[in-house]
Amino acid sequence: MEWYELFVGFLLGVVEGLTEFAPVSSTGHMILVDGLWLNSSQFLGQEVANTFKIVIQLGSILAVVVVFRDRFKALLNPKSLLTLRQSGTARQFNLVHILIGLLPAGVLGVLFEDYIDTHLFSVKTVLIGLVIGAFFMIAADLSGVKRQTTATLDDITYKQALGVGLIQCFSLWPGFSRSGSTISGGVLLGMSHRAAADFTFIMAVPIMFGASALSLYSKWTYFTLDTLPVFVVGFVSAFLFALLSIKFFLKLINKVKLMPFAIYRIVLAVVIYVLYF
Repeated sequence: MEWYELFVGFLLGVVEGLTEFAPVSSTGHMILVDGLWLNSSQFLGQEVANTFKIVIQLGSILAVVVVFRDRFKALLNPKSLLTLRQSGTARQFNLVHILIGLLPAGVLGVLFEDYIDTHLFSVKTVLIGLVIGAFFMIAADLSGVKRQTTATLDDITYKQALGVGLIQCFSLWPGFSRSGSTISGGVLLGMSHRAAADFTFIMAVPIMFGASALSLYSKWTYFTLDTLPVFVVGFVSAFLFALLSIKFFLKLINKVKLMPFAIYRIVLAVVIYVLYF
């Protein structure tokens, strides 16, 4: 294992950690950085390189668990595991919301996992996702803010959770952004930006564990022990930089909304297209 290969793993982990919680598509950024400059597929192979971009997101997801540890403790408390929402309770958000939100994208992700890996992990498809997702975010900011009725995570209804889950299916297209789609969807459905962001990050934990496990299982025959150090370095750097970015983003989102991120996505897509295509 050469130092350059470890550096590539570290750098992609940094990109993942810094972009996972902003609605700009962490997977899309990794594909752009890797496809245009780093070329990890040259030493990992294309299948393993694609899996790497999914698996190191677990580092960022671990950061979510750390930041939201009190919320996860409450969700997994045996006394509340089977508790359904009851109006007037102090804490209404429960596992049912998460399951409802996960189901649509989870089913489609399993059905189309091979197609996504084979046909959508490219620079051109990411640019398309960045632009379309940006306009979706702009629409959310222009129309959704006017009808916000859900201020906090505990105010989210099952109907809203299902709506966000359906909209999350768009994020299966790399570049569209999971957080971009779900935060925008939440705002369009009446959530505050912070409530939608909290729901997005908590829901990301099981779906990313599932996506990583599925990718590892289906691509297991392509792996060798030589690739393990790159995965470890990428995972650790993604975790550390995600810890730095997540709290900052959660404080920022209610102040700046989605518009600045949408503009950034459009500018990035245009610059990349002009320079390389």
